[in-house]
Amino acid sequence: MISRKVRTGLLAAAGVVGMTGLGFASVPLYRAFCQITGLNGTVSRGLQAPGESGQKVTVSFDSNVDPRLDWEFKPERRSDTIDIGGRDLAFYFATNNSDQPVTGRATYNVTPARVGKYFRKIQCFCFTEQTLQPGETVKMPVIFYVDPAVRDDPDTADVEEITLSYTFYPVDSGRSPS
Repeated sequence: MISRKVRTGLLAAAGVVGMTGLGFASVPLYRAFCQITGLNGTVSRGLQAPGESGQKVTVSFDSNVDPRLDWEFKPERRSDTIDIGGRDLAFYFATNNSDQPVTGRATYNVTPARVGKYFRKIQCFCFTEQTLQPGETVKMPVIFYVDPAVRDDPDTADVEEITLSYTFYPVDSGRSPS
C-alpha cells in the first residue's frame, strides 16, 4: 500500500509534468485551432480553388516589417478585385538592405477576422523561412482563393473588401543581436 505522502507527491509530480507538456503543446494546438476555425483572421491552406462563382470581392494587400529586420517589403499592387471561388495570384517584393544574409519569416492574417475561415492559401512564401543575401530583392508569390461559402454565411455575406496582411520578422539564428 502506498502511503498518503508518496501518493500526494506522485500526483503533484504528474500534475507538473502534465502542465509542462500542455504548455509546450499549446502553441501548435492553438495555431491548428485558428487555422481550422479562422479565429482571429487566420487563413486556411487550400489545395485547389473550387471555381469562379460570378461574384466579386476586393482583396487589399498590406505589408509590415519588424523594426529589427532591415528589409523593405511591399506588395506589387495594393488591391485587386477577384472572382470569389477563383484562384488568384499576388506578388510581394522583399529587399535585404543590410550588408549580411538575413533570414525572415512572415506571419499573416485576414481582416475582417470573421472572413479568415473562407480565405484559403494554396501556395505562400509565408509557409517557409526566407533568406535574402545582402542587397538581394526577391519576388514572392501567394496563390489564394476566397471560398464561395463566404456568401452563404450571414456574418460574411455583406463583406466587400478583405485585407491580407503580412508582417516579416527576423528568424533567431542563435546569435546575439548586433
